Amino acid sequence: MKYFKYLLLFVLSISPAAALIAQSMELSIDPKPFAESANHWYGIADKHNVINPLPGKPQYKPTDITGIGDNILLFQKTNGGWPKNYDVFAILNTAQQDSLKAVKSTLNTTFDNNTTFTHIYALAQIFEVTRDEKYKKAILKGLDYILSAQYLNGGWPQYYPLENNYSRHITFNDGVFTGIMEVLQKAATRKKPFDFLDDKYQHKVSEAFAKALACIEKCQIKDNGIPTAWCQQHDEVTFLPVWGRKFEPPAICNKESADLVLFLMQIDNPDSTLINVIKNAVQWFRESAIGNTIVKEIPAPPLQTAVRVSTTDKIVVNDATAPLIWTRYYELKTHKPLFCNRDSKFVYTLAEVDRERRDGYAWYTYNPQKVLNKYAAWQKKNNIN
Repeated sequence: MKYFKYLLLFVLSISPAAALIAQSMELSIDPKPFAESANHWYGIADKHNVINPLPGKPQYKPTDITGIGDNILLFQKTNGGWPKNYDVFAILNTAQQDSLKAVKSTLNTTFDNNTTFTHIYALAQIFEVTRDEKYKKAILKGLDYILSAQYLNGGWPQYYPLENNYSRHITFNDGVFTGIMEVLQKAATRKKPFDFLDDKYQHKVSEAFAKALACIEKCQIKDNGIPTAWCQQHDEVTFLPVWGRKFEPPAICNKESADLVLFLMQIDNPDSTLINVIKNAVQWFRESAIGNTIVKEIPAPPLQTAVRVSTTDKIVVNDATAPLIWTRYYELKTHKPLFCNRDSKFVYTLAEVDRERRDGYAWYTYNPQKVLNKYAAWQKKNNIN
């Protein structure tokens, strides 16, 4: 009992500054959300990169939060957004830092490859324990960027300022829409680490979130008059599915759609519109499931192409014990499983895809099963038949 008394007195005597230091020692910034950009920086030579990795690739530990936070500030552009394909965990020398400072007004800012929304969330975590106003300022600037980039109809392009290519379309591909929505949802409800937002800012973010939900409903593809799921990109005016890259056709896209529905199912107290959006998507996943099929990766001789080196191949195998699987694309109107080459020509089996694309892209997905697995619990939680 005596030792407990002394321990209690010691704890009560800790200064606020010491308490913050203790908290910061416990915080660790998850590198996984930044991995795609980091992997591109280390693995793909890009002439557009302002800086390149140093020999030995020195990196901050996830617990080095001020080093990481200051890097995130360094990469942030004057409009509040961030460029993709750098490692915010990299320890930079003075020359690299000066190079980044010199291009602050070059606005190649984007949401692609988990960019911008991941940076904002990490900064919010860092601000929560450091209370350093420079991080708060950068967070608000980043949220303002998201709000500025949002179309009046609620959608977001892949890049902002807008570019004259497919990236200006409303983008669900690669988690762009859901990544933004996850941050806005936390900000709109002022959940930690966004509990510092004032009422006025919370209202702005809540409005943006509501507009985005309406956009999701408008983009849901009504094929043959029946609501199904979503495309990777939708026209920013008509909401119709459109081309992305040359091998990403207008189609019903089950991977992106499943990820979107998983997010929508987390929203508390869904209204009737959102409930119907989810129910219709679930019905589509059930109808588009493929049985007795497994995709195998097999060894193959190295194949050098203009784009990449292919070192494996993929084949589709009939297997009566296989779990349900889905193709990434389904053709509009016919609902046939759809594949595509870099020449933008449709094919209908994986074997018809050129080898470089066949083993270099995720043509099949199990993600809709994650939705189906959670659907009954979602119905029960929300008293939905």
